[in-house]
Amino acid sequence: MKKAAKTLKHYKQGIINIIKYNLNNARAERFNGAIQKLNRVAQGYRNFDNLRIAILFFNGKLNLFSHY
Repeated sequence: MKKAAKTLKHYKQGIINIIKYNLNNARAERFNGAIQKLNRVAQGYRNFDNLRIAILFFNGKLNLFSHY
């Protein structure tokens, strides 16, 4: 029981923030999972720029027609 109370006390502010603001890290975890999946499928990238372009492209943040 003491261990549970200590754990709750340690995470008190985080628990309050979840209840108060209805926020969590699910979006960040999903995005990290997508990046890890890209790395697995491609079996690594030659350089960081190629990885960055793939992340932006597959997550819908890359405008392929940016020069217009």
